[in-house]
Amino acid sequence: MLHFDAINPNFEPWIANFILVDGRRLASCDAGPTSPVFTEDYLTSMRTASETIFRHDTLNYMTKEYSIELKPLFSAFQMKPLALTTIRSFLLYYLPLLQPKVEDDDNDFLPDDERHVDLVVPFKKSLKQILRETSVVTTRRVLERFAVHYFSQRAAWKLLKDVPKSALRKSNRGMPFYTYTFCVGRTTFRGHFLGVAASWLVQVGIECYRCVRDIAKTENEGEDVDIVVYKGERAKVLGKRVCGITVRCGASLVFASIGAGIGATLLRPKTGQSLGCLLGDMVGPIIVSFCFANVPHLEL
Repeated sequence: MLHFDAINPNFEPWIANFILVDGRRLASCDAGPTSPVFTEDYLTSMRTASETIFRHDTLNYMTKEYSIELKPLFSAFQMKPLALTTIRSFLLYYLPLLQPKVEDDDNDFLPDDERHVDLVVPFKKSLKQILRETSVVTTRRVLERFAVHYFSQRAAWKLLKDVPKSALRKSNRGMPFYTYTFCVGRTTFRGHFLGVAASWLVQVGIECYRCVRDIAKTENEGEDVDIVVYKGERAKVLGKRVCGITVRCGASLVFASIGAGIGATLLRPKTGQSLGCLLGDMVGPIIVSFCFANVPHLEL
């Protein structure tokens, strides 16, 4: 409350302004004495009350900071990741060749050329696998930068957070097991989304390249075929393959989230989450392909 002299120094004695204070109608002017309610003690108490009203405990809390650490764009080509990718790719295609074959008496009569094991084809497949995995990782790094640039800081942090560490932090909150399983699964879904999206983009890009290559090869060879019909059939095949890739990637994402939640609940948080996510990522596409294989007129 301010005295009227501070508001209008030329306030006339015969002019009064009525104010409601504590339900009472009061008036103050320059001619008469100041009302007791406008003393210094009363103004001090009103100032203290206003500070108490506008002060809230939430003002003492600090704003949550979202720390985002981007990995290098070409991290897939660093020494350690590239070495692991190379070893895994070569083992994938060369281990089946090392398995002992069942001896058959009929094989004794085969010439030596037919017994020879072809090592060139597995080598080419291994190189393609290395190129595919490095492309997926690099595409994910590009998507991460896209998310940081175009999404909000909170959304980008949820997509890029370290999921095993998040599962460990959630385990210290004393949640019920079903709530903890759901939270870890949801966090894994968000953190695994960019990886699955990168894999989907690379696989669809490869299929589109194969489609364009086959059509261009047919046109250049000048065969007696209907190019328009061939393009239509090839487009249908491409559409089926893209749908199959989408279903498999979606199954991988869903089963990885479920497996991570269950694994973190049954085992240690970090180890269980990583192991469950890996198993779900591998088993999901297999289960979906098996289910579609048993349904007529559906193929993946």
